[in-house]
Amino acid sequence: MAVPIPSPAATAAREILTRLHDVMAGRTNAQSKLNNVVQIIGEALTSEVCSIYLLREGVLELFATRGLAQDAVHVTKLAFGEGLVGTIAKHVETLNLDEATSHPEFAYKPETGEDLFHSFAGVPIVRRERAVGVLCVQHEASRRYDDVEIEALQTVAMVLAELIAAAGLIDESVGGGAGARDNGAAQLTGLKLVDGMARGHAVFHQPRVIVEHTVAEDVEVERQRVYSAFRQMRESIDRMMGQAEFGMAGEHQEVLETYKMFAYDEGWSRRINEAISSGLTAEAAIERVQQRQRMRMREISDPLLADRMHDLEDLSNRLLRIVSGQLGTAAQMGLRQDSILIARNLGPAELLEYDRRRLKGVVLEEGSLTAHVTIVARAMGIPVLGRTKDVRHMVAEGDLLLLDTSQQRVVARPSATMEEAFEAKLVVTQKRRAEFAALRDQPALSKDGLRIQLMMNAGLRDDVAALDITGADGIGLFRTEFQFLVSATLPQRERQQRLYKDVMDAAGDRPVIFRTVDIGGDKALPYMKTDGQDSVGEENPAMGWRALRLALERDALMKAQARALLEAAAGRTLHIMFPMVSEPWEYEAARDLVEQQRKWLASRGKLGPGAVRYGAMLEVPALAEMLDQLLPRLDFLSIGTNDLTQFLFAADRGNPRLAERYDWLSPAILRFLARVAATCREAGVPVGVCGEMGGRPLEALALLGLGIDRLSITPAAVGPVKAMIRSLDIGALREAMPPLLAEAPRDMRRRIESWATANGVLLA
Repeated sequence: MAVPIPSPAATAAREILTRLHDVMAGRTNAQSKLNNVVQIIGEALTSEVCSIYLLREGVLELFATRGLAQDAVHVTKLAFGEGLVGTIAKHVETLNLDEATSHPEFAYKPETGEDLFHSFAGVPIVRRERAVGVLCVQHEASRRYDDVEIEALQTVAMVLAELIAAAGLIDESVGGGAGARDNGAAQLTGLKLVDGMARGHAVFHQPRVIVEHTVAEDVEVERQRVYSAFRQMRESIDRMMGQAEFGMAGEHQEVLETYKMFAYDEGWSRRINEAISSGLTAEAAIERVQQRQRMRMREISDPLLADRMHDLEDLSNRLLRIVSGQLGTAAQMGLRQDSILIARNLGPAELLEYDRRRLKGVVLEEGSLTAHVTIVARAMGIPVLGRTKDVRHMVAEGDLLLLDTSQQRVVARPSATMEEAFEAKLVVTQKRRAEFAALRDQPALSKDGLRIQLMMNAGLRDDVAALDITGADGIGLFRTEFQFLVSATLPQRERQQRLYKDVMDAAGDRPVIFRTVDIGGDKALPYMKTDGQDSVGEENPAMGWRALRLALERDALMKAQARALLEAAAGRTLHIMFPMVSEPWEYEAARDLVEQQRKWLASRGKLGPGAVRYGAMLEVPALAEMLDQLLPRLDFLSIGTNDLTQFLFAADRGNPRLAERYDWLSPAILRFLARVAATCREAGVPVGVCGEMGGRPLEALALLGLGIDRLSITPAAVGPVKAMIRSLDIGALREAMPPLLAEAPRDMRRRIESWATANGVLLA
């Protein structure tokens, strides 16, 4: 790493820290030191007001000020979230306002005499990841503070955290809005990232490294410490990648390669070097950059970019542990009993360090469905609960935890009754799994002898192993975009080809239906832009430039994927399906593109597939009106119920207020699907459903009653749905459905469920 020329922000911060160092080294009491601090900062930033608020007994108390009324010191108090100061502490964010009164959270405290001042800037004083105070400045003139001044304030706030902690001024018992932990049972809710149940004792992934010394005695010494730490971290990651459980094949390699890319990112190391130039120790510089990253993460709406920031957060923690000499993690120290891991977030490489025999589950304060760690955990079969607010404050090391991600909750310190209920459910779940496993080699054959094709959805190479475990008839939907989502760069054709060939090899003689890449919408790729824009900038990305629309425009992308699929299927039958077809001409354009690549391979003497079967996904309702033209050109049709439902009801499935409003068993959806199924049946074109609707036994029953005879569902749903089919008389069901559709009762779900119960259908 090259030594950077100190920026104006670093120079300003260093000048302030030099003066603060003498204050902190003095023998005066803490109050006198704080009084000197506000004078120094106010003078350095030429601000008429500089104030320090500290957290005491759950409120923010004015501890020192230059410019406000001295009578207000220890008198003015603000609750978390109250006023500008309370807002900064609650959200651990920076405010920079040219007119303080214009902010919706502004609260006037008359005893301070602050009505003369217009501009306001404040930063949180952070310790152990929570705000323990606020440092703010004010000015009579209406102006925004420069970035140089804000960065100087943020650096000084870090030093203040050390000063007030050493003086015993931090109230450790409360703050941040988190409730204090007690010894009773506590139930916390979150978001299911990986399905499953687990019982184990809480283990914190890593104890937080508390930065005790922030001001550097010798900047060059600190710089060399960071250089050494970077070398050690990069070497350890290189070793880890060579020893990773999944080896160097598949999407997991791409996940770890992205992780490695961040470890070697020069921009990150440059920012840390810049913080050292401001006068901070190596530990404080890393923490300073990390705090800035956390504030940025709160502003990121793009889930993929947020996941990348989580990887960088993980690396920051690793670097901080190396430079501080606190290298021990729970993984390195070893798990001594069945454990559930607790972390704010977790990097994929760090998850791989744990002993899978002892690691039973993971609970994260953050996390997302598309995060790298989620992908790796799913392959390892470890249940994960994310977005579990305050878990690290409400749970203590060693607490017994009961994790049930299907219920989206974790219970800490459960009562005997809670344990009994959990164990009873676990036994039932395991028994059901055993019963479903016993059906693995049995066909999905109804009581009246109708054979249903029960296939599974997949997206990763490792998912294919579930074919043998579940006894599914094949893969009815292989989502090829997963390879694009976990990669830091556009996957090359050769890499795509290896994946597709591996999947077909693993499937053997069972069919695999590959859906061409479906990106855009909620699956935006940071390395792909369209005319300088991406789908994040669209007002309604789910109905925007995505899937086949994007692929036909980016025909080089689709040509590369088509060649990869054709070469991977050499000598075999290739099943290829195009997503989000709106009109027949789009399907024709996509099919022609694949055929052109097929002819190109043949002209060069390369072996291609023995046959190609082409299909389309019906997700856009408009396509249903054009089936008379499309079906003669199709080999099969798949209905994507997830997108279809939101388009039919004009209800964004990502909107939490609408998520549960529209039922898959509503008469409108069932009538639509019945019409499509009948049209396909008359044309002699096989039709199936691939989507969450088919993976729920009651919904799957309704689909079978409409004439659907192929379902592609998640691997975990294959057993329950197969059990339902084997208990069902489909002929009787198909006689019962038309009258129900004609009546269109509002309580359609209850009516179908009543029919199933009366006819002894297994829905559990």
